[in-house]
Amino acid sequence: MKLLGIAGWKNSGKTTLVCALVKELIARGLRVSTIKRAHHNLTIDQPGKDSFKHHEAGAFEVLLASDKRWVLMHDQDNQSPLSLTSLVTKLDPVDLVIIEGFKAEPIPKIEVRLKSSKGKPLAPDDKHIIAIACDYPLEGEQIPVFDLNNHKSLTDYIWLYFRMNEKYIR
Repeated sequence: MKLLGIAGWKNSGKTTLVCALVKELIARGLRVSTIKRAHHNLTIDQPGKDSFKHHEAGAFEVLLASDKRWVLMHDQDNQSPLSLTSLVTKLDPVDLVIIEGFKAEPIPKIEVRLKSSKGKPLAPDDKHIIAIACDYPLEGEQIPVFDLNNHKSLTDYIWLYFRMNEKYIR
C-alpha cells in the first residue's frame, strides 16, 4: 500500500485537507484509508454503554459491531506507542493510506502551513516532505507549493508523484 503523510502544527488544517483529499481521490476511483495520530488517551467508549462495561470488566479486546460498521478496541500491554508500520498492517489493502500526524515518519508527506501558525516550517529539515500546502503566497521553496484550498491541483500532484516515482497507485 502506498502511504502519504499530512504533517503540520496543531490547528494548521490537516484534518480539513485530509478529508478533501479523500473525497478527491475516491472520486477518481481509488480506495483510500486513513490513519490519524491522537496525542491523548483514546477512547470511543462511553461510561454506561455495554462495550465500556466489557472493558471495565477486564476484556483485553472489545469488538463492537453493527450491520454497517465495526471497531476493535485493543489495549496495549506496554506503554510504548505502536509503530506506523504495525498500524498499517491492521488495515485491509487499499490504493492509498493517508496518514495524519506521524510527522517524524520517513514517508512522503505534504506539509500544511498557515500564515497564523506559530511553529517553524517543517520542510527545510524533512527530506520526505514532497510539497507544501499553505494559505498564503510562498516563494523560494525547493519543492512544489499549493494553495491549501486548491484540492484538485494538490490531488493532481499526488497522483503524478506516485506515478513518476514508480509507486503506482493502481
